[in-house]
Amino acid sequence: MQQTTNASSEILDPANPSADPRPVPPRGQRYRLFGEMLIFAIISLIASWVLSYEAILLAANPDAELACSINSLFDCATVGKTWQAKVFGFPNAFLGMIAEPVVMTIAVASLFGVRFPRWFMFTANVIYLLGVIFAYWLLYQSTFEIGALCPWCITVTISTTFVFWSMTAWNIQERNHYFSEKTAEKLERFHRGGWLTIALMVWLAAVLLLEIVKWAPTYL
Repeated sequence: MQQTTNASSEILDPANPSADPRPVPPRGQRYRLFGEMLIFAIISLIASWVLSYEAILLAANPDAELACSINSLFDCATVGKTWQAKVFGFPNAFLGMIAEPVVMTIAVASLFGVRFPRWFMFTANVIYLLGVIFAYWLLYQSTFEIGALCPWCITVTISTTFVFWSMTAWNIQERNHYFSEKTAEKLERFHRGGWLTIALMVWLAAVLLLEIVKWAPTYL
């Protein structure tokens, strides 16, 4: 019976395999992925705080000069005074002030070995996916509708992208999802082969290229 249990003994918790049948990713993966998640969540939180502060300044004085209003292209004030900056009736940055501390808590707890329930990590991944989609919708609005970019908003967008990547990579390895065994194995091979990282790099490169193509004719 040394058979297939060799593979399973490497992925099941040796302390009590019957308690939690989910695979246990290598410790190095835990430190790397949750370390990245923590760093980028902190960056996103700082950017969200700055955006929240600037939203308050603009609410008090629409003509306020913001430090990140560099020129006609990078102009936080122009973006901050649009309806897209307050989709839910309050500054979008407030959402980051709420969400990022939760992500930071997950990251810190996980770095110390806490294993959250599958439903919790799966739900966090889905909710954060919605956040990433919202961030890129705002980037689209800034690029093609508003006609100006917000440096701090871009910082949030990039940071949330990396947080989502780290969370997704971990959830694939720990199988914090409800896909079939066959699909789970395909996802794990996709991640082990480095394709998840390649997809991230291709995505960011495509977004950067799109921005260059959009703005280069005007500013270069």
